[in-house]
Amino acid sequence: MLILLGIIVVLVILLISLYNRLVKMRNQRENAFADIDVQLKQRHDLIPQLVDTVKGYMKHESEVLTRITQARAAAIGASSINDKIAAENQLTGALNGLKIAVEAYPDLKASQNFMQLQEEISDVENKLAASRRFFNSATRELNNAVQTFPSNILAGMFGFQKEVMFEIPETERKAHETAPKVSFD
Repeated sequence: MLILLGIIVVLVILLISLYNRLVKMRNQRENAFADIDVQLKQRHDLIPQLVDTVKGYMKHESEVLTRITQARAAAIGASSINDKIAAENQLTGALNGLKIAVEAYPDLKASQNFMQLQEEISDVENKLAASRRFFNSATRELNNAVQTFPSNILAGMFGFQKEVMFEIPETERKAHETAPKVSFD
């Protein structure tokens, strides 16, 4: 009887430990996304300044500026982590379109205000990249725990599930896999 009681106590301790580990991992993932949210807020605050600076130079590129403004609004309005990831990927694509359009305006590229905003946005983008790596690491750890034995049994019982990584959209991934063309014409 004492042996059976000992086995039950060990199993209960093991279950509590596994559950607490899953909760800590989920909380670490949420905390990692909170770090991303801080960087996204800075990014969202800089975008209107960038758009206003560019407007004077790029009168014919209103479609690019409209896409950025709409993508920013969608990103600010996103509520869940998955919605924010999708909206931020859309915003990143819109900002990449701006970078391409800016190449046609040498006066804009020489503007001190534009250069300062570009540096600030670049700094925020670098911080975002680091935060995304940490978030994806926390997500990977949680997903591993949710999918591996024996914690997967407990995870299923308490509603833990595989979570989404913060990844580059497939369309952008293809663009990054293509080598850039270098021309001296």
